[in-house]
Amino acid sequence: MMNQVAKIILASTSPRRADLIQQIGFHPIIRSVDIDESVHGGEAATDYCLRMAHEKSIAAIDAVQTELPILTADTIVVANDEILGKPKDTSQAVLTLIKLSGRTHQVYSAVCVHYGGVTSSRLSRNDVKMAQVDRALIEAYVATGDPMDKAGAYGIQGYAAMWIECIKGSYSSIMGLPLFETTAILNELNIPLPLNGDGK
Repeated sequence: MMNQVAKIILASTSPRRADLIQQIGFHPIIRSVDIDESVHGGEAATDYCLRMAHEKSIAAIDAVQTELPILTADTIVVANDEILGKPKDTSQAVLTLIKLSGRTHQVYSAVCVHYGGVTSSRLSRNDVKMAQVDRALIEAYVATGDPMDKAGAYGIQGYAAMWIECIKGSYSSIMGLPLFETTAILNELNIPLPLNGDGK
């Protein structure tokens, strides 16, 4: 049974992020936060991604009174300098996937951890090449509902994985939580890692 050291507040309802933080031995306590996710005029994708993770952190710190580490993250898909967020409806999901079909796009994931009065963040950049996908197949995928809660209208860990020719970067980052960068922050903030025998 894990003690308090191995617990972490995860300010996200993403089941993928919960699975990933558990993968490195932490027990996430889920606390959702709502923020304005509008893109500022002229804002670079990298700045936007980091800002979202920071603003989620600020909201979580305010909402959750705890001494436990608080982890927030944000993942965006970018094609030709356009940020492709979660689709608002099935039509937008289809159009988003058509934009990605046959092209290389970028996936940015920012992670932010607050602990002991200190907040630290890091950004992961990844290049993803998607094969040319027939529109009928895209529409069939969208009809499953799977793309609707995902940035860029697809999840690399699901059905759409068969369309991904190659990636340059971190698989966990593309899923939604860059574990290398997350672990680096945990070490930086002196948060014991379960793997070291300190979190059990």
